[in-house]
Amino acid sequence: MDNNNKALLRDPNFRWLTGGGVISALGDQFTMIALPWLVLQLTGDPLALGMMVALLGVPRAVLILFGGAVVDRYSPKRVLMLTKQVNTFLLGLLAALVLNDRATLPLVTALAVVLSLASAFSIPAGTTMLSQAVARECLGSANAVMMAVRQLTMLAGPLLAGLLFALAGAGSAGRQDTRGLGLAFAFDAFSFALSTWTLAKVRTLPAAAAAKEPEPVLRAVGGGVATLWRDTSLRTAFVYWGLCSCVTGGMMQVAMPLLASERLDGAAALGLLMGAHGGGTLAGMALSGLLGRRRLGNLGLTLLVVDGLAGVLLMPLGLVTASWEGMLILGAIGVLGGYIQVAVFTWIQQQVAPHMLGRMMSIFMFVFMGLAPLAAAAAGWLASLLTLATMFVGAGLTLSVAALAAWLFTPMARLSDAAPPVKISGCQNSPPT
Repeated sequence: MDNNNKALLRDPNFRWLTGGGVISALGDQFTMIALPWLVLQLTGDPLALGMMVALLGVPRAVLILFGGAVVDRYSPKRVLMLTKQVNTFLLGLLAALVLNDRATLPLVTALAVVLSLASAFSIPAGTTMLSQAVARECLGSANAVMMAVRQLTMLAGPLLAGLLFALAGAGSAGRQDTRGLGLAFAFDAFSFALSTWTLAKVRTLPAAAAAKEPEPVLRAVGGGVATLWRDTSLRTAFVYWGLCSCVTGGMMQVAMPLLASERLDGAAALGLLMGAHGGGTLAGMALSGLLGRRRLGNLGLTLLVVDGLAGVLLMPLGLVTASWEGMLILGAIGVLGGYIQVAVFTWIQQQVAPHMLGRMMSIFMFVFMGLAPLAAAAAGWLASLLTLATMFVGAGLTLSVAALAAWLFTPMARLSDAAPPVKISGCQNSPPT
């Protein structure tokens, strides 16, 4: 463990942020599993579930652009604290409704929509908060740890939620089902309350706490888009990542379930495949933390090589006939993606001025959240026209060709990590304000 990592673990700010992040992320997994089950229990209609997913995703994707502007205006800590308090109240109310058999589809929908809209502000606030609480030279290591922890909760959360449902009698009829779902929402409410307390312990660094001139939200959003457009490196990177999101997002949401259904063992196989991808992503993030800034030349070239390799690995995925084959491929893709994901977040945090970071991270999230539903719809249409093998070959080829074109014709291959600042005492922060 190098000096930066040791100093980071001694930093109270980072410990409070990490502890709160683990608790909150675990709670999120409980709700992500319980909410679809609740909708199906109330309606028995898969179409209603699909409409709920769309209703939650589209407004959030649009509003997240404004969320970043609000974060930059009022500080990420204030915005994040407020969203955690709102989520605590709403999830507690939802738990009470479910446990008392008072939940109806209109009530559940209304609460879920407000929760989704709150995340449009909490996501840019959360991604910005780290850069305002941890010394600049430690952002890479801090991002690696935070992302790895979040990925770990995505593996452990569903298992713990399943255990809760089993202990509560899920799978039986009537009251026992309701009890398990209600307890899941209650646990998430508790996780938000506890993470609100840990966030209160975090102290913003003096440089980040400098006063900013208030700016109208609409003008701030326009300023963020204008800043992105004027910066050639940022503009090129965001357009490229948007294209990659369309390819990989559609595959994960549509082609993967089809693969599990048509060639493998159904839902169990899908769980194994996604678990392998999640485990690989976690390993890649851990590897990024260990290797630090080791690159194939520079950041841009490393990113393009990783994407090119991921495209090559995608191509044979439509031909697998056993779960273990798909797990090996997806595990390798996950390692590649996890390794570069940490570097991408750190590069954005170091590339953008602190007063603009909330808006830039919201645009980054919009690229993925806004395009993913459209990509999934397009993938569903293509699935009715093409074979599964053709879809995977086409997606992999598109990703590899995009990486090659970006190397040949854009500045992507010239992206570099920010020069590390002069270190005085490892990752130790200045005295908090």
